[in-house]
Amino acid sequence: MTFYETEIKRIRNICYSNNKQIETVIATRNYIDNNFETEINLDFLSLIHFTSKYHLLRLFKKYYGLTPRQYLMDKRIEKSKELLKEGMTVTQTCFSVGFESLGSFSTLFKTKTGKSPTKFQKEQLSRSQLS
Repeated sequence: MTFYETEIKRIRNICYSNNKQIETVIATRNYIDNNFETEINLDFLSLIHFTSKYHLLRLFKKYYGLTPRQYLMDKRIEKSKELLKEGMTVTQTCFSVGFESLGSFSTLFKTKTGKSPTKFQKEQLSRSQLS
């Protein structure tokens, strides 16, 4: 069981929440996890889960502490770290995880990790050569 699933169960016991709401939130997270490289927005997520986008936004934030967009960006950054460690170029990584602009990818990556994608990759490759 993942950390998020454990937390959802814990919160469910505290709040006596509706199981349908929890299923919707988990399904939304799973969709993001499996399709992070595609164009995903709140309108689309609410459409596939047959719920109001504002209600979905509130539920997701309630259970995960992040909006679906924030979760998506974190997922993309985590996947980009993996790809950069494997030696993929920054440009290839940017587009393969779903960003449409190299500039926005680099800015967000640096904000989240404290390093530019190129610097992160160089550090990871030098660490792997030392091992």
